[in-house]
Amino acid sequence: MSLFRWLLTFLGFPLGGWLAAVVVGPVHDPAAAAGAGAVAGAVIGLVQWWALRPMVGWRWPAVTAAGMAAGSAVAIVVTGAATTPGALALGGLVSGAVVGALQGLALQWGLRAAAVWAASVGLSWAAGWFVTGNVIVDAERGYAVFGSSGAVAATVLTGLVLRRMLGPAGKRTVPPAASATPGFAR
Repeated sequence: MSLFRWLLTFLGFPLGGWLAAVVVGPVHDPAAAAGAGAVAGAVIGLVQWWALRPMVGWRWPAVTAAGMAAGSAVAIVVTGAATTPGALALGGLVSGAVVGALQGLALQWGLRAAAVWAASVGLSWAAGWFVTGNVIVDAERGYAVFGSSGAVAATVLTGLVLRRMLGPAGKRTVPPAASATPGFAR
């Protein structure tokens, strides 16, 4: 995996958020959150798939969209659609953990790697929303995903985790059951 290519995936967040706003509108209830999450998640998943291929298959965009739809709906329920930086970060933690869990399973690198990826995505999305929540002044408009400032933070954090999971060469294409991975040896 090229770290440079992964860093370019930050663009999927503002693009996905913009498309979700156009197609679904503001996110203030679980149904709107699920719809907007599916739209934004599909865009984010497609951009990430481009960066990670051939390590991930065609299911990556679909599981990302499904995870973001479900995670966003749950996040709205958990936070009551509050838009304080803390509530946005909690929502990011919830939605990111769901996305990361489904993506982690799609990686087929084993349950331990899936759990690490779920935690990493959850924490990085919480950081992304926290950064965005402290930068934007109109969070109450109901955005589906954090903005560019948060996207850069989340992408850098997940990129560092991916680099650790893949090793310095980033050439991993075989599941961990077939080969040991730096940092995840059994």
